[in-house]
Formats: sequence, structure tokens, C-alpha cells
Amino acid sequence: MKGRLVIWSGAGLLLLLASVIISISLGAANLPLSQVWLIMLHQVPGLSEIVSVSWPESAEQIVMKVRFPRVVLAILVGACLALAGAGFQGVLRNSLADPYTMGVASGSAVGAAFLILFGLHISFLGEWSTPVIAFFTGFLSLWIVMRLANTQGKLQAETLLLSGVVVQAFLGSLVSFMVSLSDQTVNEIVFWLMGSLSFRGWQFTYVLFPYLLVGLIILTTYSRALNLFALGERQAAHLGVHVDRTKLVVLIVATLLTAAAVSISGIIGFVGLVVPHLVRMMVGPDYRILLPMSTIFGGIYVLWADTLARMLLVPTEIPLGVVTAFLGAPFFAYLLKKNKRVGGR
Repeated sequence: MKGRLVIWSGAGLLLLLASVIISISLGAANLPLSQVWLIMLHQVPGLSEIVSVSWPESAEQIVMKVRFPRVVLAILVGACLALAGAGFQGVLRNSLADPYTMGVASGSAVGAAFLILFGLHISFLGEWSTPVIAFFTGFLSLWIVMRLANTQGKLQAETLLLSGVVVQAFLGSLVSFMVSLSDQTVNEIVFWLMGSLSFRGWQFTYVLFPYLLVGLIILTTYSRALNLFALGERQAAHLGVHVDRTKLVVLIVATLLTAAAVSISGIIGFVGLVVPHLVRMMVGPDYRILLPMSTIFGGIYVLWADTLARMLLVPTEIPLGVVTAFLGAPFFAYLLKKNKRVGGR
């Protein structure tokens, strides 16, 4: 297992590095490639004295304060959403579960939109205010979905999916209602509906990184339990898994990861659905490998989606949520058809 993890992690990190290089090199400002990477090398300790400054200050501002933080933030957002999706799918034993289809993303957006509407998003906890409130509203939406889908103590895949769609539609209408209440904050709230990473500086990466680090550590410690969950809750309990505690911890951590990402990037759909499935096709169902690989490839997926959003219609920028939905919706339809075909047998 360790050998496979090292091989796949190495391949994933190399692909991530290549993606970062390409993404930083591209942008609406037509900067020469050599100039972009001289600026990057100039920031490396020990090389700043070797690389002489031969570029305008505006070019360095574009690279270091616009492109680079956006690339890092795209990786963090994608990693959080993909890791959360893998957690949801593992603990619920439902291949169609993810932060978007479970209504958690919409629930988190309701909390964020409420704070923006009343000007409270930097009030009592500073930059942490929105992620904290988004977590509580996201977890409340998850609880509602679980209650609606519970039939005599069991969660049916079809009922869970329908419950998520219902709650998501209702919460989406709440966000739309808040948009209609104020002309002053309408653009900020619409941001949550469409998703974007524009105008997000380094301070947002500092907020999001602790969530990802803690979430990855906690979920990784439950990877064996998630593997046993595939056998069924009763069998997992016989093998020593504390079923209720595992479900509660994994659901809380996955919701927290979703809330943190949504509070910064807005609603970005299907990342938590598509990435764990693609990783599962490559590395298999072992959550000891699936969780870290979903984290890496989630970052790659959103980074490329954001690069497409920036570059396809230059100088106009496509909302990131539109790109991920365009890529993810057909994959969701494929999974739905596949599950229906398997169930029909």
C-alpha cells in the first residue's frame, strides 16, 4: 500500500507542479513567459541576488499579487471540496453523495450571504466569521437532508439524493431572496451563486489552509473505518468500528471543509462528485490512498477549471461554478445512469 501511495502521490504532485507552471504563465495581461518566471525565481531565497530585476513593477504585482495567490487558492478550494466529497461518499456508502448534491454547499452559501447582506462578514471573528457561520448553516442543511432521507433508520440512495435536491432548491431560493433585498450587496451575493476566485488575495489562503490540513489529518485517521464501511455498518461494527462516532466525525469534518471552501469561492458544484470517482478509477477503493489522492487531484481539477474560466473568453471571465458544472453535470448523468443500470440487475 505504501509503495502505491508513494508512486501515485509522486505522479500527482508532478502533474500539480506542471499545472501550476502553466496556470501562472497564462493570464489576460500578456506578460512574456521568461519575465513571469524570472519574477518567480526572484522571490526564492538565495536567488534574489542572482536574478537581476529587469521588469516593471506592474508585472511583478500581476504575478505575485494576482496570479500566484489565485493559483494557490484554486488548489486549496479544489482539495477541500474533493476531500469532503470522498468523505461523504465513504461514510454514506453512496456514490452520488457530494457537498453539492447533499445541499451542504447551498446551506453554507446561505450563511455567507446572510452575513454579507447585513454587513457582518468581518465583524465578530474577522476573516473567520464567514467560514464559521457557513459551517453551522451547512451542517444544519446536512442534518435536514439526513432527516428527510431517513426511512425506518435506513438511508436509501434515491431518497437521499432527492432530499438533497429539495433542500438545495429551497436554500437556493433563500439566497435569491437575499439578493433581491439589497441593491448595495447584490454583486457580492451573486458571487456566491456563481462561484469565482477573482479578487482573492493571500489572506484567503491563510484562512483556508488550516481547514484543509486539519480535515486531511482527521479523515486520514478514519481511512480504515471508511474501508470497513463498504462492507456495511453492521459488519463494520463487528470489526471494531465505532459506527455512530465515525459517521458524526466524518460528516462534521466534510461539512467544515465544504463551508470553508464555499465561504471563500462561492458555490462550485460537482468537484466533490467527479474527483473521488476519477481517483477511484485510477487507484482503487482503498481510502488510505483515495483520500490523499482526491486532495491532490481536486486541487488540479479546480486549478484547470479556473484557468479555463480566466482564459476562454479573455478579457471576460467565466464564473468558475459555470465551468465546473459544465464539466461535472454530464459525469453526474453518467453515474446516475450507471447506478440505475446496476440497480436494475
